Amino acid sequence: MGLPQDILFPLTVFYDGSCPVCSREIAHYRTLSRSNRLHFIDISAASFDAGALGLEQSELMKAMHAQDAAGRLYRGVEALRALWLGLPGLRYRRLSQLLGLPGLHLLMVLGYRVFAPVRHWF
Repeated sequence: MGLPQDILFPLTVFYDGSCPVCSREIAHYRTLSRSNRLHFIDISAASFDAGALGLEQSELMKAMHAQDAAGRLYRGVEALRALWLGLPGLRYRRLSQLLGLPGLHLLMVLGYRVFAPVRHWF
C-alpha cells in the first residue's frame, strides 16, 4: 500500500538524530548499507536546513521521511518501507512487502502514529 515498486535510488533518509531510538536504528542500517543507494541526513543537526530542500523542519520532526531520486517523498511507515527496499538481501525487502499487506499496514501506521510523538522518551 502506498509505496511504488519503482523507487529510484539513491534514497535520502531524513531522521531525527536527537532521538535515541532513531539514532540506534539508523546506525544499524548504516552498517548494512555498503552502497550509495541510501543517504542518511540527521535533521536535528545544527547544519541541516530544511528550507534549502523545500521542506518544513516541523513536518520532518513529526516522522521519518525519505526522498527518492525522482523527488517522491515518503513519510512514516512508507519511509521505513522505502529504506528497507534499499538494503541488500531479501530480509528487509520481504519485511517491506509484508508491511504492505492491508491489515498489517494499518496496524503499523497506527502504531507509528502513537510512537512517533513519544519517541524521545525511550
